[in-house]
Amino acid sequence: MASDLKGKVAVVTGASKGIGAAVARQLARAGASVVVNYASSREGAVRVVQAIEKEGGRAVAVGANLAKPEEVAHLFDETRKAYGRVDILVNNAGIYDFAPLEGITPEHFHKHFDLNVLGLILATKHAAALFGPEGGSVINISSVAGTHPMSNASVYSATKAAVDAITKALAQELGGRKIRVNSINPGPVVTEGTSSFSEGEMFAEFAKKTPLGRIGQPDDIARAVLFLAGDDSGWITGEVIHAAGGLRG
Repeated sequence: MASDLKGKVAVVTGASKGIGAAVARQLARAGASVVVNYASSREGAVRVVQAIEKEGGRAVAVGANLAKPEEVAHLFDETRKAYGRVDILVNNAGIYDFAPLEGITPEHFHKHFDLNVLGLILATKHAAALFGPEGGSVINISSVAGTHPMSNASVYSATKAAVDAITKALAQELGGRKIRVNSINPGPVVTEGTSSFSEGEMFAEFAKKTPLGRIGQPDDIARAVLFLAGDDSGWITGEVIHAAGGLRG
């Protein structure tokens, strides 16, 4: 397993913490050189890079807010300068801010769609231009909310439903170039971003509803990403894979 991705280059967006950090480390352990993207936490991204290097891997941290098209371009310019190519893109960067209907504003809408949807599309566009003739793998981190929308999360759920639709559309569009596109839909996962309520009633209720009886951990998602990044999933594209312990909304 350690050499499955040897010689490959992976870009992981939103990788300074949580799922993205776990994904970056798993890909590096498998042999990939990793671009650790961050929007604001350079310190966190540097920690991820240092952890990868300590384990003998290669990584660089690149700051870019994917809600801003010019910064998406910067991310891939820096990737090209560092490694010259891309083989794997993990679209993990995203935001969630739940609000009832009365609290939805144009700003709330655009904050979610500019990053979760447009940023993902633009990142894929830039990455596809750097994929070689052998193709590559795009892995979109979506959510069970995309297929099972939640109360007070209509905008967030809509962005994740859009991600799943984009995944299927781009799998068809890019298949001729040997570029595979798949989506992973996590259920609740304990990360820095969810720690404020991970010990509360909400996560306890999710755990009760989950057939495997627990909340997810970042490495649960990272291992699924690792599978989709490598040759073992070479005949899989356009799929929406739930990594949620059996939870379905």
